[in-house]
Amino acid sequence: MFMEGIQMVFDKQIETAARADMEKLQLSRLKDCVGRVYKNVPLYKEKFDRAGLKPADIKSLNDIRNIPFTLKDDLRDTYPFGMFAVPQKQIVRVHASSGTTGKPTVVGYTKNDLDMWSSVMARLCCAGGVTPEDTAQVAFGYGLFTGAFGLHYSLEKIGAMVIPASSGNTEKQIMLMKDFGSTVLVSTPSYALYISEVMEKMGIDPKRDLKLKYGLFGAEASTEHMRDQLEKRLNIIATENYGLSEIIGPGVSGECTHKCGMHINEDHFLVEIIDPVSGEVLKDGEQGEVVITAMSKEALPILRYRTKDISYLIPEKCTCGRTLKRMAKITGRSDDMLTIRGVNVFPSQIETVLLSSQEVEPHYEIIVRRENWLDQLEVLVELADASLLDNYSKLESLQNTIRAELKTILSLDAKVTLVQPSTLKRFQGKAQRVTDLREE
Repeated sequence: MFMEGIQMVFDKQIETAARADMEKLQLSRLKDCVGRVYKNVPLYKEKFDRAGLKPADIKSLNDIRNIPFTLKDDLRDTYPFGMFAVPQKQIVRVHASSGTTGKPTVVGYTKNDLDMWSSVMARLCCAGGVTPEDTAQVAFGYGLFTGAFGLHYSLEKIGAMVIPASSGNTEKQIMLMKDFGSTVLVSTPSYALYISEVMEKMGIDPKRDLKLKYGLFGAEASTEHMRDQLEKRLNIIATENYGLSEIIGPGVSGECTHKCGMHINEDHFLVEIIDPVSGEVLKDGEQGEVVITAMSKEALPILRYRTKDISYLIPEKCTCGRTLKRMAKITGRSDDMLTIRGVNVFPSQIETVLLSSQEVEPHYEIIVRRENWLDQLEVLVELADASLLDNYSKLESLQNTIRAELKTILSLDAKVTLVQPSTLKRFQGKAQRVTDLREE
């Protein structure tokens, strides 16, 4: 199961498979999946019949383009269990989204699904540097959210010792890291950043006082500048993993320690990139919306799920030796994109500018207002040194510099407001950076 070398590989046969062998396996699993959902999930039978499509029409991987998309609303409209492809007695666990914009999306797992989930995530943990010798501290919240459980069981499968710390109680998190000798931190990148901030206030030096080596981060997109901050502040190698509750939870893809794209577990998940407006499938290397088919999930197989996440595919073999296609880091979401005076703006663009400055902290809030019928963009950002507030000329110079850099990147003017350190909200789960007041 394990291959030792420069990089430990959990499943060599799959992770280094030839392209022809992988595509043969994918087609077999896709055909099986289509047949199962057509037979067992009324929503899919209705979608196929409306499109004039039968399971027998799927004869090649390219035929997937003829299958209608699945949307989050489909899961909400069939709430709670209408998308399940097996009898309820075979479901051994359910998870659900928070449901902040309506009813939660409910996902189910059979025993085989849970085994598959722990295996695909174990691959990604190994790619991120974890070995059986490690002690991993899981600082995701446990509950209906999939993140903590997805990492927890995969780390145990590898043989690492797991500390199920959950999120919150940051001072205790740091105490456990120190006393238990944690070598791996699992959390959102924004919470890890907050942990590093609390460490500094407690006088904890990660290089001197801790044994941390790796950070496995997910549940929210982050920039390369954010990674640089995390690696510097926590003295770790930081990798990112990707997944959605609707698909499996974390486990769709993840970075190896070379950090050059997230390896996709292609034997279970078919990933396409589409134009988010036209729905047309794009070529490898072209940026668009991520669409995922979960071929081997028993309880909740999903066909062509529109994630609204923005990325592109990298087909070349990785330096680590894995042949699995990779996804570039998520740069944002199509539904997180702000349109301001006709200009499309992603929060990640703003974050890149802010984190390139040593004089501000990586904590910010984007506020959009409508004044006199025009959209106005304001960016609140914390100063690294509060004494700057007493030096008007330096403060003004820093504001003007950031404002000019934002204008270059965004092609529009934004108001920049510098605030005292530790005044903006911190997040233990997914960071909420945008406050849109235009409808108020």
